[in-house]
Amino acid sequence: MGSYGEKISIIFFSETTALIDFKLGIQLLYDDFLKSDLMRQFDGHISDFMDSLIEESASLEPAPVPAGFSPPLSDKERNKLRLFRPPHGQGKQFVSRRSLLDELFEVNHIRTIYHMFIALLILFILSTLVVDFLDEGRLVLDFDLLVYAFGQLPLVVCTWICMFLSALLVPYSLFHLWSQSQCGSYPRLYSLLFGSVFLFYQAVGLGFFPTYVVVINSLPPASRFIIILEQVRLMMKTHSFVRENVPRILAWTKDKTSPGPVAPQVSQYLYFLFVPTLIYRDKYPRNPVIRWSYVATKLLQVLGCLFYAYYVFVRLCIPQFRSISLQLFDLKAMVLCVFNSILPGVLVLFLGFFAFLHCWLNAFAEMLRFADRMFYKDWWNSTSFANYYRTWNVVVHDWLYYYVYRDFLWMSQKRFRPAAMLFVFTVSAVVHEYILAVCFGFFYPVLFCLFMCFGMMFNFILHDQRKGPIWNIIMWTSLFLGQGVIICLYSQEWYAQRYCPLKENSFLELLKPRSWSCERGLMAD
Repeated sequence: MGSYGEKISIIFFSETTALIDFKLGIQLLYDDFLKSDLMRQFDGHISDFMDSLIEESASLEPAPVPAGFSPPLSDKERNKLRLFRPPHGQGKQFVSRRSLLDELFEVNHIRTIYHMFIALLILFILSTLVVDFLDEGRLVLDFDLLVYAFGQLPLVVCTWICMFLSALLVPYSLFHLWSQSQCGSYPRLYSLLFGSVFLFYQAVGLGFFPTYVVVINSLPPASRFIIILEQVRLMMKTHSFVRENVPRILAWTKDKTSPGPVAPQVSQYLYFLFVPTLIYRDKYPRNPVIRWSYVATKLLQVLGCLFYAYYVFVRLCIPQFRSISLQLFDLKAMVLCVFNSILPGVLVLFLGFFAFLHCWLNAFAEMLRFADRMFYKDWWNSTSFANYYRTWNVVVHDWLYYYVYRDFLWMSQKRFRPAAMLFVFTVSAVVHEYILAVCFGFFYPVLFCLFMCFGMMFNFILHDQRKGPIWNIIMWTSLFLGQGVIICLYSQEWYAQRYCPLKENSFLELLKPRSWSCERGLMAD
């Protein structure tokens, strides 16, 4: 009995131990599964949270406006903001929101990047002073490049005044007369007449006249950029004014519920000509106060970016291209030039973005109490070129989207979407190339080829379905390389145009890039 009881005890103990081990194993497996499941859920929540932050920062919905931006709005003012809707329920909606960099610069980690660029500017200044002191034996502080680039400013101011007054008086008067003619007989004849006069004014008054002044007076590059960019801006503004108000008058001619067509007041059109948007509305969301300290800060930052660009060209571009321009064009020199131009090209890209799209537009928006400050989105987070094109310059993108892309689809009855996208790229590329050709004084379609060839290709390859950090790296690499190509080729052509004379005065020689055939013996120092 004793041995039998011991056997029973041993069997019971071993079975109990096995059952306990089995339960422990099951519990460990369950714990591991629960932990892994919790970690997956946690990672999923974190990813969703970060994605929502990025989407909210780039969305068109109104963001909460801190008290530092403007005083709190009353209930009556909030109700008014709901009335800022585009005509006929379509088009861009304007709401009160800050610029993205203004929000990001409140974070110390992001503001440190801004401080790094200021430190680099200080080093550029010190480098220039040290080199001048060692070479010249004195401190040379003359900004001869800036003085040359912004030459003949009185002529620039007079030309701009003429352009602005014509853009204020001619389109508004033509539109007002046309709206009154819709009340009488032969409305289609009057529409054809006033439309032809408006197109003639766009082509001659705003198109030919400023270009003629720039070319005939041989204005320097920066002065040319001021006039030509204002020319393009005013042409886009006047088109938007007519495009947004003509449907309103045509809708009245069908219904005629009011005694007369409601045309915008001249004060509304005058405000639109200055406000930093290319989409016309009778009313925009407005801030109650003007922060003049904010305006002064932004204008000083624009001035700082101007001197920053000066030192970039003086220290990084001019010494390099003076030596390269003395060599015959070949593939080796081209490759070395492109990679040596990436750093100044990237700095010029950042400076142009920060100075114009952030500082300049925000300064004018603040002076005009314009509350919608989304002039750009988080283009630096783009994983596709399609998203980059939409977020880099929202002001121009909105105009192209509503008045080129959507109008093309409307005329084609939404049957040719790829053709509409190609048309938008073509319009943008032609306008960019026109600006550079007139301002530099030569035709070298580098930017046009980059837009129409690589831009279109990357737009379809790096599309919105591309997600992840690797695609953002590819986008930045392509962008940096493109900036190096632009700076290299345009700088080489600039020196070749200055120092290498034409072999014969023919149209083909004018179109042919002179840097391709420029030799050392033909160039003068």
